[in-house]
Amino acid sequence: MLAAAERSPLRAYLVVALLTGARTEELRALTWSHVVLDGDEEAEPPVLPHVMVWRSVRATGDTKTPKSRRSLAISERCVQALRVHRTAQEQQRRFAGQRWRENDLVFASIMGTALDAANVRRGFRTVVHAAGLDPKEWTPRELRHSFVSLLSDKGVPIEKISTLVGHNGTRVTELVYRQQLRPVIQDGADAMDSIFPGESA
Repeated sequence: MLAAAERSPLRAYLVVALLTGARTEELRALTWSHVVLDGDEEAEPPVLPHVMVWRSVRATGDTKTPKSRRSLAISERCVQALRVHRTAQEQQRRFAGQRWRENDLVFASIMGTALDAANVRRGFRTVVHAAGLDPKEWTPRELRHSFVSLLSDKGVPIEKISTLVGHNGTRVTELVYRQQLRPVIQDGADAMDSIFPGESA
C-alpha cells in the first residue's frame, strides 16, 4: 500500500498514520508548529524528531482522552515523507497565491483548508484500490490497527503499545485491538517449544 501511495497527495499522511498509530482525527489537526523534523542529539536531554499529538478535530479541539495528548518520536521514513510533503505544500501555497488559507496544517487541502474525514477516506480508497486491495474492506483506521499488529508481532509490550496509541490503560488496548495483539500465552508456548522441542513420533 505504501508503494501504491507513492504519487498520492495523501502519501505522507498514510506513512505517518501507519508508522505512529495516530488517530485520523489527530492527524487532520496536526500543525507544522507541532512537528520537529530536525532532532538534536547533542541536547540534554537529546531531542528526537517527533510529532506533538496535542489536538484533534473534535469540537473542543482536545484529544480523545488526556492520555491521548502525547509526543511521538518519528522514524526516518516519517521524517523523509514529511520533508517531501512540506516542499510540495509550499509549491501549492505559491500556486494558490491569495486564495491560500494559512492554518499551519500539515495535512490540508490544496487551498490550505482543513481536510474532512470524507477527503481522507476518498484518497485512502484510491490508494487501497491501486494496491490491489478491496476499498470496501479498508478504512483509514486500518492503519492504526496495523500499527498495533506490527508492534505486537515485534514483541513490543502491551504497556508501551497502549502509551503509543494514547489509551488510558492496557485494558482499553486489549478490548479494542484484541485481534491484533499477540496473546502472551502464545509467546510463552513459542519460547517453551524452542527450549523443549517436541519428541518425534
